[in-house]
Amino acid sequence: MRSELLGNPKVLLASQVIGKEVILMLYVGIDVGLKENKARFIDDSGNDCWNRLAFPNDADGAVALVRETCRALARHGFQAVAFGMEATSFYAWHLALYLTGAAELAPLGPQVYIFNPKILKAFKKSLKNLPKNDWIDAWVAANRVRFGQLPKPFAPDERYLPLQRLTRHRYHLVQQLTREKNYFLSYLFLKCSRLAQACPLSSPLGASAAALVTEYYSAEEIAAAPLEELAQFLAEKSKNKITTPEIVAAEFQKAARDSYKLPDKLKDPVNRIMASTLQTIRHLQKQVKETDKAITQEMAGFNNPLLTIPGLGPVLSAGIIAEIGNVKNFPDDDAVAQFAGLTWKENQSAGFVGEDTPLTKSGNAYLRYYLIEAANCVRMHNAEYQEYYQRKYAEAKKHHHKRACVLTARKLVRLVYAMLRDNRAYTKPERRVINQ
Repeated sequence: MRSELLGNPKVLLASQVIGKEVILMLYVGIDVGLKENKARFIDDSGNDCWNRLAFPNDADGAVALVRETCRALARHGFQAVAFGMEATSFYAWHLALYLTGAAELAPLGPQVYIFNPKILKAFKKSLKNLPKNDWIDAWVAANRVRFGQLPKPFAPDERYLPLQRLTRHRYHLVQQLTREKNYFLSYLFLKCSRLAQACPLSSPLGASAAALVTEYYSAEEIAAAPLEELAQFLAEKSKNKITTPEIVAAEFQKAARDSYKLPDKLKDPVNRIMASTLQTIRHLQKQVKETDKAITQEMAGFNNPLLTIPGLGPVLSAGIIAEIGNVKNFPDDDAVAQFAGLTWKENQSAGFVGEDTPLTKSGNAYLRYYLIEAANCVRMHNAEYQEYYQRKYAEAKKHHHKRACVLTARKLVRLVYAMLRDNRAYTKPERRVINQ
């Protein structure tokens, strides 16, 4: 019975009386660094109960931490231990994994918590005026665990780790791609401002438009080119997909004539930067496609009922599954939404109720991203979600699309949770008929 309670993070948040037995907790806070970690050991009163430990961030250092933890447990009669540390890139991952599997600590059911840096920063501010150093940061992490109201403990499931690494890498690539596209568009405004404002084609980053603005030296050169030559250029670059190249060419020339004139000394560097940025964009697009293929192959080993949702493909569903992992770890869809940061802070005081209720964004950023992207795709193929999206779009006073997508994502969480929990395919809901 005790081992079950010790392994339950909801039960064991502090030294507690369980029946007639008092469970004494040891809290270990760790400040994680690239080369060296620092640990402090505190009791339920927040006092140091063992010597501070500085140890290298490697396998031998992890063994040393477990050894000192066992000594502290034996010296003071602690019956359970919980570790807290800040999420610092990958620097905490190996240590957290080692602590959860350490044979010496296994009988105690150790809990390991990796905190979002914002959480520890806010918690530190709530304490007295503390200096900034590694030992203080370790003490803050230990006390944050001691105070309770904890996130899910670190419990990696090896089945999902390869998929998670791939989907997170894809997220990283997409973020890079977005930055490079915005960078390209900013220089497009310098070279040919009107095209950045309104491109005659669907996107200035498409094959035809991008070739035009990088291969023609300036806006003046585009404007002065013979119309037939420009139309032929666009037809070749689009592989004859533009049905009316003469009309499109004329629109490009008008945009070039209406644009600001760039000083001659800037034309060459601007062209070089745009060409280089476009190469980076094309490379990243290729990397995203290759990563999508790897994700699809990895997903072949999973039962994926989410694929039956109209509009939801293998990549987005993989991102959701990779971050949720074993859905049985969540009691309900509210827990999944909270884990993803798809919850809203109430903005109310006395008789005042704020119109804006900001998104918490303190959860899993990867899961939140894939849920929002999935919601945007699903609403294009599902009448129920399209109707819900449109209603929320109309209700919003600003950021209409963004707000509607986030709210639609929260609705999607309920469906995702139910399908993964029951391992069942999507079924189209029946429309209720209201008798007149």
